[in-house]
Amino acid sequence: MSIPEIALPRRPLSLKSSAVSLPRGFFWFVPVIMVLAGFIIWWQGPGLWRDYQISLNPVVLQDGDIRNGKCTTRKGVMTECKAKLAYTYQGRSYQTETHFLFVDMHSGSYLTELVISGDRPELATLTLGLEKIWNRAICFAILGGLMVLLSCAMVFLAIRVWRVRGQIGKPAELTLIPVAVTAAKKSGKRLFVTYVDKIAPGMTKRTAYTLFGRDEEPLFLTDPRGNLVGAAVRHGKTALPVMIDAGLQRIALTAQEREAALSSIRAAEANADEIVMQAAPKRKLQWMQGLKTLLVGIVLVVVAALGYWAWYVTTSPTQFDQIGMEINNVMPGPLNEWGCGQLQKRFGDDRAPRGCSGTDHLSWK
Repeated sequence: MSIPEIALPRRPLSLKSSAVSLPRGFFWFVPVIMVLAGFIIWWQGPGLWRDYQISLNPVVLQDGDIRNGKCTTRKGVMTECKAKLAYTYQGRSYQTETHFLFVDMHSGSYLTELVISGDRPELATLTLGLEKIWNRAICFAILGGLMVLLSCAMVFLAIRVWRVRGQIGKPAELTLIPVAVTAAKKSGKRLFVTYVDKIAPGMTKRTAYTLFGRDEEPLFLTDPRGNLVGAAVRHGKTALPVMIDAGLQRIALTAQEREAALSSIRAAEANADEIVMQAAPKRKLQWMQGLKTLLVGIVLVVVAALGYWAWYVTTSPTQFDQIGMEINNVMPGPLNEWGCGQLQKRFGDDRAPRGCSGTDHLSWK
């Protein structure tokens, strides 16, 4: 897609280093994300590590005292359990607490027992915590990993912006390109604009940010279809395009060069009837494409779940595979019954897993 040419001189030109900005709220967003990552690690990490050590040599205590035990489900799937534990082992008394989080669509009460580490009896938790240990590990990895990835992405963005700022201050060849403006927000007499390089040939699809000062206005030009698009320039091989202002003050031009360039803009304005400052027109909602993408995603998830469930009930080396139990538990009655039958053929002499157990949560139903 092309836009009217601006009569810029055929020589290397530099730009104002401040023409590229960091996202709004960057300097508070990154610390908040890092604090959240630290909180998640502090909140769930020690308990997960404790229960992993217990799982290496678990000892269930039939006479252990579970006090104030409570599991609370939030948003329908996130379950948080906590309890105070008191017990005696090998003549010594212990008191401690346990607290853990996992994803579950369970309704009703949980049947659990107190379990300790045979190697380190001061470590204690609930058998429910051990049954959900892989579920908890996945939740921990997703939540913590998401915070870490967000932090790394923001740091990478800052490094890119600072590098671009250093590059555009040096003369290089400028190429005029259109960009899509996705957001524009005024703060006093200044305008913060978010734009994406996704229109011009050789587009990078990268998002960039810029802050127009009190004496600046973004330049918009009309494309061949009559749509207004943001005017930006590529500065040599710099990673991000730079939006230019209507007065071309962001480009290091002489007075004569600037006047010639502005004259070419006015000529283009006359040909296009109007060039006005406004946000880029909103794209039409492509709901059909979005619906297709959603349906394909749902089908892939269902197929993957069915494949894992089939492996679990017919081939899994243990009936206590956490993911397999969760899938089998939500299967329709006939499929759940068939799956439990397959598991019972292989593990009938052992305890029944969740989804296949009777009212005592131990025997096969």
